[in-house]
Amino acid sequence: MRLSPTRAIGAALLLGAAVAVPAVTAQAAVACRVDYAVASQWPGGFTGNVTVRNLGDPVNGWRLTWNFTAGQQISQAWNATATQSGTAVTATDAGYNAAIPSGGNTTFGFNATGTGTGSTPADFALNGVPCTGAPVTPTPTPTPTVSPTPTPGPRNTFTNPIKSRGPDPWLTQHGGYYYLATTTWNSTITMRRSRTLGGLATAPDTVVFNLAGRANGCCNMWAPEFHLLDGPNGKRWYMYYVAGQNVADFNPTQRLHVLESAGTDPMGPYTFKADLGGDWQLDASVLRHGSRLYLMGTYNPGTQSLFITPLSNPWTISGSRVRLSSPTYAWERQTAAVAEGPEPLYHNGKTFVIYSASACWGPDYKLGMLTLTGADPLNPAHWTKHPTPVFQRSDANSVYAPGHNGFFTSPDGTEDWIVYHANSSAGGGCDMNRSTRAQKFTWNADGTPNFGTPVRLGTTLTSPSGESAS
Repeated sequence: MRLSPTRAIGAALLLGAAVAVPAVTAQAAVACRVDYAVASQWPGGFTGNVTVRNLGDPVNGWRLTWNFTAGQQISQAWNATATQSGTAVTATDAGYNAAIPSGGNTTFGFNATGTGTGSTPADFALNGVPCTGAPVTPTPTPTPTVSPTPTPGPRNTFTNPIKSRGPDPWLTQHGGYYYLATTTWNSTITMRRSRTLGGLATAPDTVVFNLAGRANGCCNMWAPEFHLLDGPNGKRWYMYYVAGQNVADFNPTQRLHVLESAGTDPMGPYTFKADLGGDWQLDASVLRHGSRLYLMGTYNPGTQSLFITPLSNPWTISGSRVRLSSPTYAWERQTAAVAEGPEPLYHNGKTFVIYSASACWGPDYKLGMLTLTGADPLNPAHWTKHPTPVFQRSDANSVYAPGHNGFFTSPDGTEDWIVYHANSSAGGGCDMNRSTRAQKFTWNADGTPNFGTPVRLGTTLTSPSGESAS
């Protein structure tokens, strides 16, 4: 799931593109300065940062355009949506940063192919108006005749668990609601939604798809994930899940499958789209790198390992499966050697995969981390494994086997959160008694995630920033 990164880090090569921008209609006195910087470079690519500083009237909704030189092509952006046609680039606000007050600024970044040196982007324009090169005097505003805006009230709070019987959770914040799906271990895929994170604990489960009668996957539904991706008819939700046959020894029959929504409501309706492979695979997720999609999951080529496979669209495999990583460290092999549940995480131009390690039926199930340190996600040598776990059991907090995680952002886009399941005793198993929990995480100075320690059930936590009061 893609997070909106905050500020990029690294030494910046300031190229000094100082510009002023007139306003669009009804904003007659707006100007800005644009600072463009190359934060880092590597063979064949670079990371760029852009800061728009408002020197005039407030802007509410922005679109910044400029021209690159030939050979420079944006592949990924954060804190903005970036598109490119030829050398012409358009970056639009990400919604939560649409407003730029007088004297304020907004920053976004991107990864691009080509070289970041030797040329400065030209012809910056804001909201279609060419830059003029000078600040302007803000338009006077009349004295307000209304009462001052009241001070915002206290933020919501919640306690874990947010679902008591909720293994393998997937949580998305979309359109003012939180949506949560978890393993059901039966023939249904269910989802619950709530305006508040804490409200998920009592929200009803709604069946969004029934698997009954499907020969290749009628039963034993595990690990649902739903991603909003480009389909042939525009944006659609694609629901990836595991299901198998109604037999006593069902585990060998478990396979990956995908559904497609009819519109942009995460709760569907959904129709069956495709089977994804014909052998034992679990824990599907989708990695986005540049303009490409990749299917990730776990399989067993002798030792349960992580895999990655290219996709030509959200439901079609277009290349060979590659073993990405196997459990080699002792902490990945407690109770049993397992690597599963890979989940992409993006921050300031870096791509991580957070995965679950060791046996889910033991108390030492935990999270490990891979970092993409090369350019090709299909090349295992371009990934670097962190030598120690990044999230693990806390006996002091009575949290055991924390794993099978996902990520989401706060409603205002300023906070990053992890969702995961765990047990409350060392004797807990790999079953429906695992509960869904969520907590905020931060970032280390080197740009890697800091998930902290799993919190004790019942601890009062501040809800995500920007959450509705109801």
